Amino acid sequence: MTTPAAPVPSPGLHAASVEELASWEPPTHDQASLRQAYLAFLLAGPDGLWRANAPGHLTASGLVLDATRRFVLLVLHPRAGRWLPPGGHLEPGDDSLAAAALREVTEETGLVGARVDATPLLLDAHPFTCALGIPTRHLDVGYVVRAAGTPDGLPPTPVCSDESLDVRWWPVDALPEPTTPRLAVEVAAALAVPAGR
Repeated sequence: MTTPAAPVPSPGLHAASVEELASWEPPTHDQASLRQAYLAFLLAGPDGLWRANAPGHLTASGLVLDATRRFVLLVLHPRAGRWLPPGGHLEPGDDSLAAAALREVTEETGLVGARVDATPLLLDAHPFTCALGIPTRHLDVGYVVRAAGTPDGLPPTPVCSDESLDVRWWPVDALPEPTTPRLAVEVAAALAVPAGR
């Protein structure tokens, strides 16, 4: 199997990614260590942005809260077989990691008018086998995404993309199974972020 060539990035994506991570203040020692590993990985060259980089590559995800902060939007990931925040690979048109996270949320859930916090929420490095069938490592940068409110106060209706098996809102205090233990940590971290940030 041949590995596809890395795409040509939008101007400044590599520099913007380094800047987003370098200026972020990690909440824990473990997160600070991960940030240093991510930065070292990126400073080795821009190939670490792309899924074609078999040793590993950055991804971006969005922990989506509704306007009331009582519900979180999750997708049932076909490969992982778990309920997870929407997210995925960077694309050449992305201007930043935060923009990539918002794009992925929009593509996977159909939400319109959502806003992404410019500051990362949490980092998560994990092994994964992408669609290309190559075992690799995802260096995920997670963000808080806030869905637009609706007149009736209910979360907006999502639309499931062909990348997921299902997409649904779940109460933040009643997360679905199966998922990862990390999801509860991400939700708690997102709820601790001031709503006006």
